[in-house]
Amino acid sequence: MFDSSGGAGTLTRGAKGTDMGTISERTAHLGTENAFVVLAEVEKLTAQGRDVVSFCIGQPDFVTPDNIREAAIKAIREGRTGYTPSAGIPKLREAAAHEIGRLRGLDVSPAEVVVAAGAKPFIGYSILSVTDHGQGHEVIYPNPGFPIYDSQIEAMGAVPVPLYLQEAHDFAFDPGELRDKINENTRLVILNSPHNPTGGTLRGDVLNEIASVLAEHEHVWIYADEIYSRLVYDGEFESIASYDGLRERTIIVDGASKTWAMTGWRIGYAANKALAPYFTSWVTNTESCAPHPSQYAALEALSGPQDEPDRMKKVFHRRRDLIVRLLGDVPGFECRMPGGAFYAWPNVTEACRMVGADDSEHFRLRLLNEAGVAVLADIHFGHRRPGGGQHIRFSYATSDDAIEKGVERITGFIKKNTR
Repeated sequence: MFDSSGGAGTLTRGAKGTDMGTISERTAHLGTENAFVVLAEVEKLTAQGRDVVSFCIGQPDFVTPDNIREAAIKAIREGRTGYTPSAGIPKLREAAAHEIGRLRGLDVSPAEVVVAAGAKPFIGYSILSVTDHGQGHEVIYPNPGFPIYDSQIEAMGAVPVPLYLQEAHDFAFDPGELRDKINENTRLVILNSPHNPTGGTLRGDVLNEIASVLAEHEHVWIYADEIYSRLVYDGEFESIASYDGLRERTIIVDGASKTWAMTGWRIGYAANKALAPYFTSWVTNTESCAPHPSQYAALEALSGPQDEPDRMKKVFHRRRDLIVRLLGDVPGFECRMPGGAFYAWPNVTEACRMVGADDSEHFRLRLLNEAGVAVLADIHFGHRRPGGGQHIRFSYATSDDAIEKGVERITGFIKKNTR
């Protein structure tokens, strides 16, 4: 059963001698994605009649474009509702290979591409493919970062090694720290750019230094989580896979969810020549294949008109500028300009002090219950960097009106409660 008193939900293992079976340690301690936990808190309050402005879910607030939905309907009407090859339908793999290559300046073969039910499964598939359970194999991952990284590393029996991002460097990490953390037990390094939760991007000199470090360690695989690759606002997207000598060891992961507002369609894809057969085996062993009609929808997304995703990107760009400007005027807030995705990650250390909040999580709870604004706290994305201050995450995948209303409420809350 689940104990709701813990907020995130605590699973109680069955005791020996009862009629309830025991739960494995890995399952009992499996992490979660706290955006959905906070969403449940929001829904509970709204069911009570409370008006809540929510910035907690990272998904586009747009409807999937018409041409994509029509392609799925056509596929259903034509009876394309059964199993497909585990790696995905050939036309989709071909289209994904073209898109991956086009965006990164690479020649990618469809044989390298595997399709899954979203990009998220490839986190687990990659860890399973390059580490052995209980052998001390290490996986380096960004912190703060997408919480499923840490969760899956632990669940798969590898050792999580956090690599702290630095606010002073626009939430990139120090390549020297990466060099210090890699050792003979390191099997995988996870890079996420554009980044969730900070919106930071790895580019230019920093990415070049990271590539130089990784070039020194040929035994290390690289997981390039690039699901926000089409949502870079300043300059061009850059990928670690484009660097000489790294492509063969880089698992390029992208998908339809963010670019085409297709989170619920569950289509992601990964490209790596050596690992593609193993990913295909993992898909066969777990999901069998990605949803058949969704694959045809994704095929249309990749090969059809790009007017709608281009329009959505322009809207996100405008919202980014709006929310950063507004947050910059909130007492006790400092907000750097994110380079991509649709997240803002303000430092609220001073705001916490002003209102007497113990930390960002206490501050988040007060914003929700007293101001009617839902955000996520930094502890939902990993351990705080020592001395790094307090942060909260805003998803600006919401309307301009909601952004203005929510920030206005936060400003009023701070002014009212400043000691």
